[in-house]
Amino acid sequence: MPFVVTENCIKCKYTDCVEVCPVDCFHEGPNFLVIDPDECIDCTLCEPECPISAIYPEDDVPAGQEQFVAINAELSKDWPVINARKDAPPDAKEWEGKPDKLPLLER
Repeated sequence: MPFVVTENCIKCKYTDCVEVCPVDCFHEGPNFLVIDPDECIDCTLCEPECPISAIYPEDDVPAGQEQFVAINAELSKDWPVINARKDAPPDAKEWEGKPDKLPLLER
């Protein structure tokens, strides 16, 4: 069962999770990260590294966030792999925990 990056990552895009991934399954977009479900080996290392709790096992994605399973699968095909930590956007703290960020997702 792959892990899924959910809405809270939008405009926060902390990359602590990518450093611990042993298979490079994270892909980076302009303001969001996704996990390639075909590459994810369900190692569980990324979930506790996310400082804003935006990563969940596919079966535990919170209610109302289910569309992120398909979003991760779709965008991981187009976005490049990221396997090294980067600085978060300067305004990341301002976006932590804000609801309804899906319209802000830059594809």
